[in-house]
Amino acid sequence: MEVFALIVGIALLIFLVVKSKIQAFPALIISAIVIGLLSGLAPLDTLKAVTSGFGNTLTSIGIVIGFGCIMGQILERSGGAKRMALTILKWVGVKNADVVLGLSGFIVSIPVFCDSGFVILSQLAKELARITRKSMVLMGGLLGMGLYITHFLVPPTPGPLAVAGFFNIDLGLFIFWGLLLSIPLFAVAVWLFRYFGKKHPEYIPELEIDRSQYTAEQLKVIDRINQKAQRNEELTAEDFEGILSAEKLPSAALSFATILVPLALIFFNTFVTNVLGITEGGLAQFAGLVGSPVVALFVSVLIAIYLLGSTMDRETALKETEAALGSAGLIVFVTGAGGALGGVISAAGTGVILAEAILGMRLPVIFVPLLVGTLLRIPQGSGTAAMVTGGSILAPMLGTLGLNPVLAGLALCLTTMCPSYMNDSYFWVVTRFSGFDVKTSLKTWSLSTVVIPVVGSIILIIASFFV
Repeated sequence: MEVFALIVGIALLIFLVVKSKIQAFPALIISAIVIGLLSGLAPLDTLKAVTSGFGNTLTSIGIVIGFGCIMGQILERSGGAKRMALTILKWVGVKNADVVLGLSGFIVSIPVFCDSGFVILSQLAKELARITRKSMVLMGGLLGMGLYITHFLVPPTPGPLAVAGFFNIDLGLFIFWGLLLSIPLFAVAVWLFRYFGKKHPEYIPELEIDRSQYTAEQLKVIDRINQKAQRNEELTAEDFEGILSAEKLPSAALSFATILVPLALIFFNTFVTNVLGITEGGLAQFAGLVGSPVVALFVSVLIAIYLLGSTMDRETALKETEAALGSAGLIVFVTGAGGALGGVISAAGTGVILAEAILGMRLPVIFVPLLVGTLLRIPQGSGTAAMVTGGSILAPMLGTLGLNPVLAGLALCLTTMCPSYMNDSYFWVVTRFSGFDVKTSLKTWSLSTVVIPVVGSIILIIASFFV
């Protein structure tokens, strides 16, 4: 009966999200109540499981989500994200401009939603494509995938952050292993989009520059760059930086510090407790304080507001913070509702029953999160909602399955990438800002969001034999 209730509840959830006018938050709550009642829980017990599951989830990650959204908003509005892209360009060199774009997205998407990140960096992608005469299928596609990979695998983006909370995974460990898995996936993406770029050379933008927006000195830089490009001369990193010289951007040090400082603090706590094995005393207490996600991200918020956004006046800073919290509110409620669903599933004992059934089928346990992530993502466009829902479903099963929580979390997050097509807002962001038609985007972008998770799944299946 419990399994039947779960099937009905998930089917109802998919229907409500995909076909009805009901948003994901009430849809998750409704499905949680239906699952509880059909599983045989008393009405009051069902409501108790819903509210406790909601509250327990927000206890662990609610504040973190709010701080993360503020950090991302200021990073975007101050131009810090664009400055990071230009800095990476100078480090790597112009011959690998496509890799530079991908790496920019790879880093930017750790605190910033991939949709916003692509909008921020898409103009840079078009400029690089125009000057290097490389297809936007390569430049825009690789930028999109760089953003996409870390958005799904590296906290503090809300999806993997929620999964880490559901599975009780140390956040520093999850960040480390998420980054480690992301590296080979990015390498595959470089190869894949270079192949796609050769197949679609027609997407090279011819951009007209609004010369009225530049000073005479800046126009000299732009004209020099265009002349060098026409003569097929090698361009320098300084040439590329000149393209965006009209915009005043914050320093690279401050831009990177906004991301790297909280990561360093979280890693410091992980190093003290897991590598050094120090769990008591003053050092452990200090590391636990500064390395907690709440404090680490609060430090990042202070850096963003008072240093990165130092040119903002008080009213502007407050306006941007409030806008970020407006976005955070939706994420918090959907995440909490996912916790409510998990609370009901746990109270009904459905997770244990499913785990025992899967074990009886002799299916390798690593396939459970891989399949759950894919099946939840296909009918809906939100990868974050799929991660939250999948995390709430799988959390009660982990103990019975005997699956390493980090491995399970990575498997779930990875497969909720698959696939990105017309029901996904990010599909349209990549398609429209890159200038693709829908057919081309389906043949390149959507296909890549299947290939990358398949490659990652193979890596995790191999890893499961050793963990």
